[in-house]
Parts: sequence; C-alpha cells; structure tokens
Amino acid sequence: MDFFTYLLFRWSRTLFTLFPLEVNFRLGQGVGTLCYYLLWPYRRLALANLRIAFGSEKTETEIRALARRHFANLGANLLSSLKLATMKFEEIEPRVTVENKEAIMSARAEGRGAIFVNNHSGAWELYAQITPFFPDRRYGAVYQRLGNPRVEKAIKEDRARFGVTPFPTSDGFSAPIAFLRDGGLVSVMVDQHSGDGGVWTPLFGRLASTSPVAATLALRTGARLVPVAIRTCGIARWHVVASEPIPLHAGNPESLTAEINRRLERQIRESPADWFWLHNRWKTPSPNFLLSKYKRGICYPKDFDPAALKPFRIIVRSSNWLGDAIISLPAVNAVKQGRPDARVTILTRAKLVDFWKRIPSVDEVLSIEPGDSLFGVARKIAGKFDVAILFPNSLRSALEAYLAGIPRRVGYPGKRKWLLTEMVDPLKKEPQPPRHQAFHYLDLAEFVGGKTGGMLPGSSPAAAPETRAVVKIGLCPGADYGPAKRWLPERFAEVARVVAERHPCEWLLFGTESDAAAGEQIASALEGKCANLIGKTTLEELMDALQQCSLLLTNDTGTMHLAAFLGVPVVAIFGSTEPLLTGPLGGRAVVLRHHVECSPCFLRECPIDFRCMKAIEVQEVAEAVFRMLGWQ
Repeated sequence: MDFFTYLLFRWSRTLFTLFPLEVNFRLGQGVGTLCYYLLWPYRRLALANLRIAFGSEKTETEIRALARRHFANLGANLLSSLKLATMKFEEIEPRVTVENKEAIMSARAEGRGAIFVNNHSGAWELYAQITPFFPDRRYGAVYQRLGNPRVEKAIKEDRARFGVTPFPTSDGFSAPIAFLRDGGLVSVMVDQHSGDGGVWTPLFGRLASTSPVAATLALRTGARLVPVAIRTCGIARWHVVASEPIPLHAGNPESLTAEINRRLERQIRESPADWFWLHNRWKTPSPNFLLSKYKRGICYPKDFDPAALKPFRIIVRSSNWLGDAIISLPAVNAVKQGRPDARVTILTRAKLVDFWKRIPSVDEVLSIEPGDSLFGVARKIAGKFDVAILFPNSLRSALEAYLAGIPRRVGYPGKRKWLLTEMVDPLKKEPQPPRHQAFHYLDLAEFVGGKTGGMLPGSSPAAAPETRAVVKIGLCPGADYGPAKRWLPERFAEVARVVAERHPCEWLLFGTESDAAAGEQIASALEGKCANLIGKTTLEELMDALQQCSLLLTNDTGTMHLAAFLGVPVVAIFGSTEPLLTGPLGGRAVVLRHHVECSPCFLRECPIDFRCMKAIEVQEVAEAVFRMLGWQ
C-alpha cells in the first residue's frame, strides 16, 4: 500500500507539473468546490470547526459560504504546491510577496537564531521554498515523520533543493537547538493537535492541545519567535506575512505556548478561508476528555478570563431512582471539576428534576417526561453535546445518546457495546472487598480523566443535643423496591411512642402513595400525634420538609439518601440489602442491620420468615435515635 501511495504521489506530481501554475490553481479551485459537496465527512468536520471558531460571530449561511471558499482555496493551493515543488526560486519569486521581513532578518544582527512560528495556511509548502528571501540564513524545519517513507524521502529531496535541513521530532531536539544557537532559522508548525503531550490552551476560546516545541526551543536558545502565515491573494499569488516577534518574558513554555495560540488566532482571522479547517484541531483524548490529570495542564494567555472559555458540553444520563441519583452525585462533581470549561447537563426522569436543580455543579437539567418516546428524547438532546456519560447500564440510555448523534458515548458495556465509543471494563479491576455503589460511578468519572479522590462526603461533626421544645423527626416506613426492605410498621409506631415519651417531638411521615397503608397504621397508633405527608409531597417539598427535621428514621430508601445528602442525621434499618454497597453517605448516619445466614439476599420479597428484619428490636432502634439526637 505504501508503494502504491508513492506511485500515486509521483504520478500526480508528474501530471500537474505539465500545466501552467495558473491552470493548476484554477483546476484546484474547481476540484476543491466539488469535494465540498461530495466528501460529506470532511465538510461536516470543517463546518463543526468553523462553528467552534465563529459560531457566535457569523450566521450559518456565512459559515457555509466560508467553508466553500476554504475547500476551493485548499484545492487550489494543494494542486499549486505540486507544481511549486518543482519550480526554481526565480520562477516563484514574482508570485510571492513578503511582509515585515525585517522581523526575521534583524535577529541575525543581534546574533540570535529565529523560529518561524508557522501554521497550515494558504500554500504552506511555500515555507520550504522561500528561503532565498532570507539570504545568509541557514534554514531548517522541525517535522513529524510521515507514515510512508518513500513519500517522505521525495519531499525531503524537494526541500533540500532550497537548502532546508530537516529535523524529525523523533530524533529529539539537540540538533535544532544547536542550529538555532548558531544563528539558524527553524520552521515549526504550531497549529496541529498535540495529544497527551500538549499544553491545553485556548484557540478561539476553546481549549486545544498545543505543542510546546516552538516555545521550548525559543526559551532554550533565546531565538526570536516570529509568527508567519501565508495568504492566498490572487490567482497563483501569495502573500507571506511575518508578524511582530513574541516576547520571551513569559518564562515558561506553557505561558509562551498560550501566547503563540493567541497570535495564531489573529492570523487565522485575517484570512479564515486559508487555514486548514479539515484538521480536528479541538480533538479531545480518548477516553481522558477531562483534563485534570495531564502533566502540562491548562494555561491561559495573559489577561485571559477563563469564564470566556467556550463550553465543553457534557450530558450525564442520570439513574432513574432517587437513591442511585444521589449516590452518583460525587461522580458528577468529579466530572464538573475535571475541566474548567465543562458545562454539565443532567438528563433525568421528570420525578428527579427538582433534586438535580439543587446541585451547584449542574448547569442545566433536561427532563424525560412520562410520555416521551425513545426518539423524542433523542431529538431533545440532538446536536447539543460533545460527550454523553451514561450512568444507567440500560440499553435505552445508550440508544438515546446514539440516536441523538452525540459523538462520544461513555459507560459500562453490558449488552450495548456497539452503542458506546468508550467503555469501562469492570473486569480489569483487581479483586477488592465490597465497595459502595458510589465507586461504580466514580470509576466511570476516573476513566474519562477525572480526579475522584476526596469526592465522597466525609464525616460530619456530631450534632449538638436537640434542646428545642418540640423536635421534628421524620419517619419513612416504605421502600419502593419491595416489602423485603420494609421494617414492620407496628415496630416503627412503637419506636415513635417510646421516643415521644422521652422528649416532646412531632413525627412527620414521608413516603409515596404505595406506602399509604403503612402510614395510616402508624398514624393511628400515634393517635394523630404526627403529620402524615405520605403521598402528599413533591420531591421539592420533601426536601424542604426534611430540612426541618432533626433526624430521619427510615428503611433503605431514596429518602434515606436524600436526608444524608441534606445533612440530616439518619437512623437506617437494613434487611435484604447490603449497607456496604448502598448505605447512606457521610458521617451522620447509624445503620441497624442483623446479618442473618441468608442476608443480603437482595430479593424484593422474603420467601421465608423475614428473620433479618424481625431480629431488629424496638428498643435498639429507639436507643439509636436517642444517640443521634444527643439525648442520654
């Protein structure tokens, strides 16, 4: 294949050297325009990049017109470059003008080398063919080796005719450093995506991985940094613009690289149709699109306001259950903190919207209404996000993101591998003792590059003893999962009676409509000395009511997790489930659980005698309530 590609390269060059340069240019314009309409993946990439750069400045019509001009320019310059590579400088010189040549030449008088800070604009192959414009300067170029050694050899031979010394990046930088210290002129391309080794710095307000090579060479040698761009200014005519040198007072490669990107943006704005928009310049690593772990990190130009960054749009598909949603909150916080431009949107069932709206790290909440179809949800989120993080392991959640066309979709694989672009493999983890379910979500955040250490809530200081005349205590006797998680209603009622004998208190009963019977039984036993709110509160009203409580006595429920999240002390009764996996987070909770021989069974209904729950006595629950309230 390499040999076939080389033959195609040589055949194309031979063919197009037969035509006058103007013919190549005009033919290239036509070919480029045709490619705009036929090569839809490249058109889509160019339009996406142009929207990043100019979406807030230009209309969609203007952006598409600019994309067409770019394809025409690109075709014209590529076909022209095939001819230019074989021409003599005397033939090239009348077609090229150079502006501010003194910015480069004066460095020689100062005894310094100079670095061409180049980019892929116009007929960029001219960078290697205009060296005679700078007499008495040796000229070199830092470059990445091509995948095809035959094509690379041919291009190096062309450049050698103009006296260009090649410096492959794979050979290190000692040779170009020595070259610059001897007063040479070195060309470095600075506008390509630099992957994991780059500095993350803004370009058109969007963070982009940028090579620090030019900045590092300048700081090591004292060479002058001169941004240079090539503009197309007519039929087979080009203008080379050398901007004012970039001062080296930044002191470190990261800050200097950020300034290089700022200069690059200015150059692109002066002739946007000339820059190479078909390169995925704002690509983010896979899977580490969160940037908190990168060695070189993020750097801004001087006086840049990070609030001006264009958002990296992340949609998180929430779990459908309240408890699971709350357990996933540390992972959402890790995602938000993973990069300064992260805009986090939660996609959730309508019943959980009020919870997510209270979370400071969430920028937007989108609701899945009861009547929304799969395709309706996909339409709701289509075209709005860079990446989707899928907390549920369901096929539907992956289909929502896939049908919406979100380019990156991250989650645990299950039976939906074909719908994900990146997936966490839980089998690759070393065997460990049982861990809280929160780590299931935190592992996902860590997989995409987030720092997850310290995200779980720590222990809270012990509550001061309650001294109010009447203390409000919440009681949640239900559990949506099934009766195996529900302690006996009559025992809840007895605990309430025992506690009330110790200290005046008002009991607030919480739950859903399915818990109505248990609520009536408890309210009747308390002879009306309670407020029965079961089935009568929205989620927002439940949160407000919980914050009035000094404590919540509860089964393993979503309300238990909600109270812990709100900082309300909790006494939780566990039976069929495992508190190590799904216990309340934070340090203001007591879990009561008797580990009988069949627990945890994780069943919805007990098939035998409910022994795990019956083993929990009224007095030990009452004593736990007294301890949490500080009543001796």
